Amino acid sequence: QVQLVESGGGLVQTGGSLRLSCAASGRVFSINAMAWYRQAPGKDRELVAVITSGGSTNYADSVKGRSTISRDNAKNTVYLQMDSLKPEDTAVYYCNAHIMSVDYSYSNYWGQGTQVTVSS
Repeated sequence: QVQLVESGGGLVQTGGSLRLSCAASGRVFSINAMAWYRQAPGKDRELVAVITSGGSTNYADSVKGRSTISRDNAKNTVYLQMDSLKPEDTAVYYCNAHIMSVDYSYSNYWGQGTQVTVSS
């Protein structure tokens, strides 16, 4: 069994910053790509940022220049630093990871989501 547990969401004013964390635990052998998605009310879930096992990153245009994704492979953890937050960043943020379990099977895992609310 593998779990992804997110933390770091909350309420922040426009222009503020938040750092989200997501830790993988359980029967983890290795982790490939890790990513953050978000879903605002009434909208589809969208990719925010992704980081490969080698550290290459890609961002949605809407957060490029304001967000930084990083990972600590020793801790099986991915982070999302979000700066200059805007009300339109308000959403539930989900962690996603492509993980090889100790039985050498790959699966795609999702965290439970963490709410980010940016007040105007």
